Amino acid sequence: MSNILKNHIAKFAQISDNDFEQIKKFFDIKETYKKENLLKEGQICRHHYFVLDGLLRKFYINEKGTEQTTEFAIETWWLTDNFAYENQLATEFYIQAVEKSTLLYITLEKQQKLLEEFPVMERYFRFVYQRAYAAAQKRIKFLFSFSKEEFYFQAVRNHPEFIQRVPQYLIASYLGFTPEYLSEIRKRLLS
Repeated sequence: MSNILKNHIAKFAQISDNDFEQIKKFFDIKETYKKENLLKEGQICRHHYFVLDGLLRKFYINEKGTEQTTEFAIETWWLTDNFAYENQLATEFYIQAVEKSTLLYITLEKQQKLLEEFPVMERYFRFVYQRAYAAAQKRIKFLFSFSKEEFYFQAVRNHPEFIQRVPQYLIASYLGFTPEYLSEIRKRLLS
């Protein structure tokens, strides 16, 4: 399991086997069940999650009482409420396991100690955050540039395996429309 993290770190920063043995001690492991909430609105956000196996989502409940998915995380992706985590504040989001998942997680205190003891991990987390920020920017551009149908077709073209894996009602939630509307789009696509 820890080799997954080691290989991911190696994409962005060089660390020795001995250093990695020390680095992995900063992380804990968690097995989740499907639909388990790891974080709920109003709780202090204490963990940053790294997906070893499985699928997570981050969502909030909008003014209409509907769940609005804002992010997903599959294997080797990180997920947290960054603002609440960095400031140790109550979150406005939920983080939920979409499927049974195996996660590594770290607290802010441990992450800060990790960065002090292993400065090379600053480089690693910088790349992680840069990629997450770039993905968020791209999503915002797609939301403003494309019609709902175009946004869905773009997702199908760019991430077909992801679209097959994630339940359709969650894809609809992420794209900002109802499951019924998504069904209509999919029917048109098939015909």
